[in-house]
Amino acid sequence: MATAVKLVDPNDNELLASLESRGKQSNLFFRAMAHRPEVLKNFPPFYTAVVGPGSVARRIKVLVYLATSYANRCPYCISSNLPGARKAGITEEELAAVGAERNEIFPAEERAALNYARELTRTANAPETRAALAAHFTDEQVVEITLVIGLSNFTNRFNNGLQILPETGQSS
Repeated sequence: MATAVKLVDPNDNELLASLESRGKQSNLFFRAMAHRPEVLKNFPPFYTAVVGPGSVARRIKVLVYLATSYANRCPYCISSNLPGARKAGITEEELAAVGAERNEIFPAEERAALNYARELTRTANAPETRAALAAHFTDEQVVEITLVIGLSNFTNRFNNGLQILPETGQSS
């Protein structure tokens, strides 16, 4: 299936070409976003600020990003984040559990984060799961987890809305 918009060719956009050369592969998300160069310029630093090092463990950030992406049924984001999940030490069994919304194999703090990610994604208001999250995380960490969920929802909706799918043969 073709995307809903024509993707920008990296040969026509220096910033896009630079971003793709750093990632060593094409990035359909960036190719679509390149229609708005100012947004493309500012998105990678924002993304890194949210999902990069902070007060929340990388593993939890990846888990909530994936839980959100599965809740939104975003094939591009799921596929794009599986290699990083494996690097963060998430096992195949855990990845399958996130996709199937089975939380019993996770410790209490990860269950709380996964439940919060799903409820916030589906309702945009998660009072019960936010209270459970607060039992395991500081205010700073709750904000950080919420930022990851919000960012995942943004990328999921962007990709799903524009019908951006993983490239055939992309590793997952």
